[in-house]
Amino acid sequence: MSAFHTIIDLVYVAAASCFILGLHLMNNPATARRGNQVSTAGMVAAVAATLALIVHSGAISVTGWIVMAAGALVGGSAGLYSARTVQMTAMPQLVSVFNAVGGGAAALVGIHDYMTLADAGRGVPGSITVTTLLDVIIGAVTFSGSIIAAGKLQGLITSAPVTFPGARVVNLMLAAIALGACGYLITTPSLPGLAIVLVAALAFGISMVMPIGGADMPVVISLLNAFTGTAVAMAGFVIGNWALIIAGALVGASGGILTKLMADAMNRSIGNIIVGGFGTGDSAAAVLPGAGAGVRAIEADDAAIQLAYASKVIIVPGYGLAAAQAQHAVAELADLLESRGVEVSYAIHPVAGRMPGHMNVLLAEANVPYPQLKEMDEINPEFSRTDVALVIGANDVTNPAARRPGTAISGMPILDVDQAKSIIVIKRSMGHGYAGIDNELYANPKTSMYFADAKKGLAGLTSAVKTLVG
Repeated sequence: MSAFHTIIDLVYVAAASCFILGLHLMNNPATARRGNQVSTAGMVAAVAATLALIVHSGAISVTGWIVMAAGALVGGSAGLYSARTVQMTAMPQLVSVFNAVGGGAAALVGIHDYMTLADAGRGVPGSITVTTLLDVIIGAVTFSGSIIAAGKLQGLITSAPVTFPGARVVNLMLAAIALGACGYLITTPSLPGLAIVLVAALAFGISMVMPIGGADMPVVISLLNAFTGTAVAMAGFVIGNWALIIAGALVGASGGILTKLMADAMNRSIGNIIVGGFGTGDSAAAVLPGAGAGVRAIEADDAAIQLAYASKVIIVPGYGLAAAQAQHAVAELADLLESRGVEVSYAIHPVAGRMPGHMNVLLAEANVPYPQLKEMDEINPEFSRTDVALVIGANDVTNPAARRPGTAISGMPILDVDQAKSIIVIKRSMGHGYAGIDNELYANPKTSMYFADAKKGLAGLTSAVKTLVG
């Protein structure tokens, strides 16, 4: 190995160290920004080293450089535009699109190298064939599955489970076709065989995600993210690039761990989630506002009195807050309550929102102090000592039905909102959450329903509290 290649390898090792350190720093919200910066520096170093290696080899023509520059310009511009314009509420969709791009790009890298070796007529080594097949299968499933997930999140495709009789048989057939073609390719390299694997994997990605309901979307996004990392690692093995292998392995491993934690937070296995069929999507109003046995409606003035004269308030944000883009409104209300001496904190359920950490990122955008964001295990003992629990657009994660058997969410860890002395729920209607069942919290004698859009409702509460202050 030449001195030049040794330097390149050392840069790759340094880049990998940056990835690992950056991931470690992201464990704490206070150091997460620095973690992003360190990881970015590592990626810049890895890209620069790869470009230097390409220049040294002289393997790319002028046309190739033009294509690479054009791709970098288009991709960089799209990324910058997305980062500056996409709302935090649409971040899950954007992450799904990025998963699709990553998985698809990794698959294309493997396909290109396989085709190059096959066209050269020298045969394709078995080690390259195996890693290419894994790359294509995982990358293609990630690409098509992430596109469907993004469509469900954006509302272009219904978030309810979409299935048909014999759907699971079709999935098994697609998997059998892909595996059969893989077995043939290992012994007999064939471009048509690789095309069969690609088409079967793309179809499987669609058939895998379509039956999955909206209640499982946070877990699906995390799972597809893990798939993306694994596909990138396989692409690294195909082209012999250490940086891709390490970066992909880190994403795949961390995404896999997060997926397991998210599944545990819903008390469901990953296999059960992939089988799908859970959740009906975010339903329209099942009952008119104010209707329903045992449901007590409240107006802004009455809710404001409870909040303004409380000693301790816990705010429970859900996807309704995100959909209404009410993060700044809730931060303003919390600041006002704190100015009156009220202790305010936020209860964050692991699957609140539509992607892992969605609520944390959303509230951070509104400059909510990190110490006020409490995870479920930390905040649950506090509810019994809380004067008012203010639930904003959260549904299934607060439903006491999870504590008894026989319901769609039985065994799912929930926020113990019903232990608070008083509960105020801001919601547009009595519609169901993604699990498609009634929330028993709403009929609790301690619960008052404030029917309003989250942003308008919080603005009304803030105005009413200011009137009391005045």
